Amino acid sequence: MRRVCVFCGSSFGIRPAYTEAARALGALLAANGLGVVYGGGNVGLMGVVADAALAAGGEVIGVIPEAMMKWEVGHPALTELRVVASMHERKAMMADLADAFIALPGGVGTMEELFEVWTWGQLGLHAKPLGFLDVAGYYSQLHSFLDHMAAEGFIKPRHRQMVAMDSDPVELLARLRGYVPPATIQVIDNSAV
Repeated sequence: MRRVCVFCGSSFGIRPAYTEAARALGALLAANGLGVVYGGGNVGLMGVVADAALAAGGEVIGVIPEAMMKWEVGHPALTELRVVASMHERKAMMADLADAFIALPGGVGTMEELFEVWTWGQLGLHAKPLGFLDVAGYYSQLHSFLDHMAAEGFIKPRHRQMVAMDSDPVELLARLRGYVPPATIQVIDNSAV
């Protein structure tokens, strides 16, 4: 693992714990010699992760669509800022640059990004680990819902196990490093779960 893609909010959320976790994660990744790949913004948790990794001497690569440069204010001090034409190109490039994925608290975009790379992993398009950093219980209800989806037969157990969740960033990173993808990928299977 050389680089970790961090998905997170372009806002700070209402709890100081979210900002503290973003800062700690950025510093942790840099301290472990891992580069950060993220959405390229200088706002919200995105900016906090980038600034913390940079302050700790880490590599930070941002990928931002040209149209969003005005909205998210592309970070001016990154190791590298790649400006792309679309959101689709942004996600594909972030996935290509990263060896693992972590979602900090965030909104719809954060969910969409992590769920898309999870889907790609389920389809066998990559074998990269992914996980949620559950800050202050932010993802606890989602965790329960994912278990419910598996119990109801919409996520196979081997696919449910593909995504890690932990409240401790050190533990989450260790789990990502120890990730073993499912041995077989089945997209369509009419047999019982």
